[in-house]
Amino acid sequence: MVTTHTLGYPRIGADRELKFALEAYWAGSVSAEALETTAADLRRQHWQDQRDLTLVSVGDFSLYDQVLDMSAILGNLPPRTAAADSGELERYFRAARGRGAGDTGCCGTQAGEMTKWFDTNYHYIVPELASDTHFELDAHRLLAQLEEARQNGHSAKPVIIGPVTYLWLGKARDGIDRLDLLERLLPIYGELLNQLAEAGADWVQIDEPALVTELDEAWQHAFRVAYHQLKAARPKLLLTTYFGQLRDNLQLACDLPVAGIHLDAVSAQPEASRLADWLPTHKVLSLGVISGRNVWKSDLSEILDWLEPLHGRLGERLWLAPSCSLLHVPLDLDRETELDPEIEQWLSFARQKLGEIGVLARALASGRDSVSRQLAENRSALEARRRSPKTRNPAVRQALSRVTPQLGQRRSSYPYRRRLQHERLGLPHLPTTTIGSFPQTQDIRTARRQYRNGLLSDQAYRQHIRETIAHCIREQEALGLDLLVHGEAERNDMVEYFGEQLDGYLFSRFGWVQSYGSRCVKPPILYGDIHRPKAMTVDWIRYAQSLTGKPVKGMLTGPVTLLNWSFVRDDQPRSETACQLALAVREEVLDLEQAGVPVIQVDEAALREGLPLRRSDWSDYLDWAIKAFRIAANGVRDETQIHTHMCYSEFNDILAAIAHMDADVITIEASRSDLELLNGFRDYEYPNDIGPGVYDIHSPNIPETNDILETLEKASRRIPGDRLWVNPDCGLKTRQWPEVREALKSMVDAAKQLRRAQGDRAPLQDPERSQ
Repeated sequence: MVTTHTLGYPRIGADRELKFALEAYWAGSVSAEALETTAADLRRQHWQDQRDLTLVSVGDFSLYDQVLDMSAILGNLPPRTAAADSGELERYFRAARGRGAGDTGCCGTQAGEMTKWFDTNYHYIVPELASDTHFELDAHRLLAQLEEARQNGHSAKPVIIGPVTYLWLGKARDGIDRLDLLERLLPIYGELLNQLAEAGADWVQIDEPALVTELDEAWQHAFRVAYHQLKAARPKLLLTTYFGQLRDNLQLACDLPVAGIHLDAVSAQPEASRLADWLPTHKVLSLGVISGRNVWKSDLSEILDWLEPLHGRLGERLWLAPSCSLLHVPLDLDRETELDPEIEQWLSFARQKLGEIGVLARALASGRDSVSRQLAENRSALEARRRSPKTRNPAVRQALSRVTPQLGQRRSSYPYRRRLQHERLGLPHLPTTTIGSFPQTQDIRTARRQYRNGLLSDQAYRQHIRETIAHCIREQEALGLDLLVHGEAERNDMVEYFGEQLDGYLFSRFGWVQSYGSRCVKPPILYGDIHRPKAMTVDWIRYAQSLTGKPVKGMLTGPVTLLNWSFVRDDQPRSETACQLALAVREEVLDLEQAGVPVIQVDEAALREGLPLRRSDWSDYLDWAIKAFRIAANGVRDETQIHTHMCYSEFNDILAAIAHMDADVITIEASRSDLELLNGFRDYEYPNDIGPGVYDIHSPNIPETNDILETLEKASRRIPGDRLWVNPDCGLKTRQWPEVREALKSMVDAAKQLRRAQGDRAPLQDPERSQ
């Protein structure tokens, strides 16, 4: 028998039941009890999905975020979230989003900082740490879920985030060394493990993905200290790593006193044999052999070729699992009825990946003959994909061969371009703008759904969108914004909208993946060479510009974000796919310029999240990622202003690479991280214009003018006033019009006040044209 398990499972629900229950609770239309009932129903269904596994996971289900859950278990929710009238659930949601279900008014609790979970598009709430941080165990929710699973007849494995990774993920607010808190934290973990053992847990999965990153001696020592202290706990610990190779931490992981280690063998397959050699004979080796991050069928025969010798050596000490939590893939391929049948046979979603694990386990336990039919079907699907003409386009391949460095080079230097753009646009000092999207109202979603279902004609739908764009332009003019946008009413998603118009993309109907909280995305599937058959945005932007005398931005998603927010083909290098996307976006940029659009924003929100987890691997990724952006954006004339946008990630350590993109203006998230971004400008003088976000759009809190003014004053001490833009952190798609109006009014008023305080912009110098 081969032990099988998962590291985690999608929690949003087949029909996004958790999303809708959360949003109804936040709106005050359902009770906490109704929300908890939905959550319990989903957990039962998800455990039922895992019924053929040896162990189901408990604690991987979250009402918002698993890192925030760990903070709650450790009693480390920010003190500001503890209002006199708030219960446990309200305090939890105040930490997540800045306001509880019953809160009203313009102000509220500041939400916790949100950033990307390693190199994925999932966002977590950053643990807040300080010299006076006090930890206090509260594991009642985890213990209740463990009991739920037992009552439903499942053998369960609780999942928790390990103590070292928890500190590694956190941020110290007062300069304390995070590792100074380890001594306080470990007794709480010891108590937690003992409570789980008393509740019947034989194994506990303790996630330590920090082990796949570069760790200095202090952090390596922290692992030794932590696990030598926790070895006295009664449950057996499965130390879990994922998203990369252990490399120089491999020996460290082997030496830790735990009962087993999980390795992401999709990312680190060569390390599996080394671990099998080095692990003591009493330890389990769990191998993640099926990708938890992509949607392609695995080559089961190829996996068995290297897995069978390991099973021969380890026997029952070898466990099988996906590489990481299945949180990052859609739930069930069987629900899809509208996919291209040829391509559908190449795919595998979460439920199908459990089936792949089962086939491998049976093959190891009973021989390949016991699953000969499944292996033959798998080989047939993979061979069909390899031979399919749908994956290759000769014209695209020829265009790639003609790419030269000159394609990514602006004609003149930034100072020279800036003067021409200033003269063309006539924008004031501290120009105000937004990131692109405005509220996607129920009216917009209903019209889009009716159009897709054939209940609304093309003409009627386009007229509806035109009216919505006109409304958006009027609202911005009334607010006094300087650089307008068309609002993106026609767009379902910033990646999906473009992918639907590019050859080489496939779209599911139910392939939702959680990004954060109740926010779900439906990543497109990149299966073939990318080609743009026709213009994708020009008509909408041209129409918006016709409605106003103020400049309107053309809005595009950049090639690296189109890549990183898609399920990417795994049969060619990512750099090659990125270059194909860049050529397609470049065509759209040039068409917008030809249509007279003076400002074009090419969003690269996902640039940072594609960065390898080890700094030593950064240069290769940044080389091809920045090259892709430059190819896409930099073919325009000097007087055309190029913007880009990035959000909710750590950027200070790649400012030089961002500058090398040579965008005229970058708008970038800063407010939710308390302007931490500005610290980077103490050591690096960013050369072009920049708009650090002045308020957090993911919180329902409406900012006050004075708060934004204070933020702008801080920013102006780091960024020259004549290169500072004023904008929110991100797009406004998820917000409602009343709160958007109030927030943007505060933003515009703050910019006007600072303009008066600073006086008119100094005249621009007449720079040289050379690049």
